Amino acid sequence: MDSIFINRIIRACKLDVGLYEEVEADESATFQAALVVVLSSLAAGVGALSLGASNFIMAPILSLISWYIWAYLVYFIGAKLFPEPNTKADHGQLLRTIGFSSAPGLIRIFGFTPDLMQITFITAGIWMFVAMIIAVRQALDYDSTWRAIGVVVIGFLIQAIVLIVLLRIFTPS
Repeated sequence: MDSIFINRIIRACKLDVGLYEEVEADESATFQAALVVVLSSLAAGVGALSLGASNFIMAPILSLISWYIWAYLVYFIGAKLFPEPNTKADHGQLLRTIGFSSAPGLIRIFGFTPDLMQITFITAGIWMFVAMIIAVRQALDYDSTWRAIGVVVIGFLIQAIVLIVLLRIFTPS
């Protein structure tokens, strides 16, 4: 792998605000962001192998679809419904920053036993949530971290409601 890419992953895990500004502006980083999403998803699949391998292939595909939709949802909520005066963003900027915010999820690869899986998945979830707030704050040019938290939480709730509805529709009773 490219050393710039690996450096970006490390910086994303360190919650380096400068990294999120960098990938926001670098249109060529969209593929890298997608790769981070896939690698994070694969790490979760490896970490959860004790639960079965049936979803190992589907997880990266669903993660990419979810990432794309999530970035658009955050863009709409943050840039259209709740912008700050300095907010200037597009879907691509959110794809890149949010994609890199999934980098902390790489630690889920260490969840190969049930006991380790709990701690690594919980830690990764919290870490990724904080990274997402930073990513959203930077991509939307917010001065307020609280506004970024609000956008992330509102987006999460909307996505969760849609997911629950879809599961109820498509899951046999």
